Amino acid sequence: MRTYRYFLLLFWVGQPYPTFSAPLSKRTSGFPAKKRALELSGNSKNELNRSKRSWMWNQFFLLEEYTGSDYQYVGKLHSDQDRGDGSLKYILSGDGAGDLFIINENTGDIQATKRLDREEKPVYILRAQAINRRTGRPVEPESEFIIKIHDINDNEPIFTKEVYTATVPEMSDVGTFVVQVTATDADDPTYGNSAKVVYSILQGQPYFSVESETGIIKTALLNMDRENREQYQVVIQAKDMGGQMGGLSGTTTVNITLTDVNDNPPRFPQSTYQFKTPESSPLGTPIGRIKASDADVGENAEIVYSITDGEGLDMFDVITDQETQEGIITVKKLLDFEKKKIYTLKIEASNPRVETRFQYLGPFKDSATVRIVVEDVDEPPVFSKLAYILQIREDAQINTTIGSVTAQDPDASRNPIKYSVDRHTDMDRIFNIDSGNGSIFTSKLLDRETVLWHNITVIATEINNPKQSSRVPLYIKVLDVNDNAPEFAEFYETFVCEKAKADQLIQTLRAIDKDDPYNGHQFSFSLAPEATSGSNFTIRDNKDNTAGILTRKNGYNRHEMSTYLLPVVISDNDYPVQSSTGTVTVRVCACDHHGNMQSCHAEALIHPTGLSTGALVAILLCVVILLVTVVLFAALRRQRKKEPLIISKEDIRDNIVSYNDEGGGEEDTQAFDIGTLRNPEAIEDNKLRRDIVPEALFLPRRTPTARDNTDVRDFINQRLKENDTDPTAPPYDSLATYAYEGTGSVADSLSSLESVTTDGDQDYDYLSDWGPRFKKLADMYGGVDSDKDS
Repeated sequence: MRTYRYFLLLFWVGQPYPTFSAPLSKRTSGFPAKKRALELSGNSKNELNRSKRSWMWNQFFLLEEYTGSDYQYVGKLHSDQDRGDGSLKYILSGDGAGDLFIINENTGDIQATKRLDREEKPVYILRAQAINRRTGRPVEPESEFIIKIHDINDNEPIFTKEVYTATVPEMSDVGTFVVQVTATDADDPTYGNSAKVVYSILQGQPYFSVESETGIIKTALLNMDRENREQYQVVIQAKDMGGQMGGLSGTTTVNITLTDVNDNPPRFPQSTYQFKTPESSPLGTPIGRIKASDADVGENAEIVYSITDGEGLDMFDVITDQETQEGIITVKKLLDFEKKKIYTLKIEASNPRVETRFQYLGPFKDSATVRIVVEDVDEPPVFSKLAYILQIREDAQINTTIGSVTAQDPDASRNPIKYSVDRHTDMDRIFNIDSGNGSIFTSKLLDRETVLWHNITVIATEINNPKQSSRVPLYIKVLDVNDNAPEFAEFYETFVCEKAKADQLIQTLRAIDKDDPYNGHQFSFSLAPEATSGSNFTIRDNKDNTAGILTRKNGYNRHEMSTYLLPVVISDNDYPVQSSTGTVTVRVCACDHHGNMQSCHAEALIHPTGLSTGALVAILLCVVILLVTVVLFAALRRQRKKEPLIISKEDIRDNIVSYNDEGGGEEDTQAFDIGTLRNPEAIEDNKLRRDIVPEALFLPRRTPTARDNTDVRDFINQRLKENDTDPTAPPYDSLATYAYEGTGSVADSLSSLESVTTDGDQDYDYLSDWGPRFKKLADMYGGVDSDKDS
């Protein structure tokens, strides 16, 4: 028979089994005086034998924050296999085993080695096992048990904020919600009252109160006025243990601000104000400022000013300065000291936003009296009108009076006035004015068609004080007079087809007139009297300021008459009647069967009737005369070329010679020596180049006097003789270039191309004597011997 042995650490909570049952001992605060274990045994024949074993708890309890000097005893593990001879060994594993919790491996006693804090870890789960010390095999299966930490009140309530900030409107009713504060306690809320928090107010009474369970702060005093006190500091306490003695507590501060409501009307600090302003103040000029005080702030302190009554109700205005909440009194109409010197106004200040629940405090507005004194100033003259409009006929004669302007000094002194025309507005001096009475008259003739309106400015100036002047615009309209004849609206040039029928319309005429009659234009069209009889065309007046040109016969021949000039008389219907004659050119053209023009030329060279024989003979004769003239002119010119240019005996041709030499620069005063041209080998040894700095150590090499070059002399003499005997030679002051190169350089050639044909080396030491310009050549050829020697 196999026997199953169990090491029981689990708390027995199951239903009674039908095969066995055992009573459970009552739970106490400690361990029972006598521990029991339940042993289950049986055989293969389903026989169960019951034997007594020590009972073990499946859960232990410890108090947190143990302050004793010894280890805190937790409990004891025991197996019925333990004979007390030390053959069994108890092993503990799990949360904190070997560190926080230790076990006596011989006795099974469990102890806590450190102070435990439930807020850090409330429950520890461990496993226990009993093994045979000699064999190391378990005699009981591993069992799990729990150590639970019992809470003590070791944490005070803590508020979620150190400082709360809240606002509530002033004049609020009692019990108005302000803010809710919250405190938390880290102790176990399920065990005792350690975490049960109660709120109370330590500072802030009698203005505010707090609900003990919720922490809601409310107003406790009626009609708290922000204008008297705006800031409040309330201290709230949270205490655990339900507020009982011995409980822990924490505090927080709540700063409460009363917000403003419109419970104060505006008030003027004084009932009467007085200001002064000159009568010349322009519109919108500020005269003075007034301000009503309002104890409220923000939008509740906004004030609107208005003029409600007074003599100057329409002369002045008042606006509100949004930044300072002041009332600014301004000029609404121009003032006149001579008309009224003092104005009295009644100005009202009111709040635009009013709360109805405070209307019982009285009207939210106030009024004050403002007295405005107008000061006299020396004013410029004032015209009787802001602008003058006059009319005059364009045929008016010079010095014709058009009208007059009037101005006077508004001051009491009534200074005399003189008038003048601003010539910047009348540059042509067409108008003038009488300086005494302001009469306007013409000084030049007018033309409406040139300028219809004349806009000038008249100046009125005080005689005693010329600085005081004023201006007024004067608009003069020139009235029309029928002084222009009508004329064609455009230049008319039309055509008529050769196969045209009688009474066929070939052109519509329109007219214009520079005049502008009152009843509008009424033009009439007719043929000129000289063209009425025998005309091939007629004019039909359409009575609408247009007329049509009609054919008068069937068919036209462009070879007989290619162009017709048709004079048309245009008359207006005004007084006096004006008329003019315009000419319409009508060309006879060949047209297709649709009436479209194809050709209007008479083709005179092809058709025998196009040009007469006499005309052809005249043209040919002109051509012959022109050719003869050209031939004679050419022959005469050829004969004149053989004549000499100068007949005079005093021939100074040889005195003007141009050698075409540029010279050595601005400092070259030697110019060019004629002897060089006649004898290139003759060089003056005593003349140095002035564009090269002379060197004292290297004097120019002297060369023997060269012989006279006969080739150059003969060449020049030959050319002079040819020019003297040539009558077609150029004038004496012209440039003659002989272009003779000469026999060659005195120094011969400097080229090295023929150096290979020489028998020996040449001496180039003289190159160093020629100055800085030949230094490079001297370095190249003068050092040959030294190079060879090296």
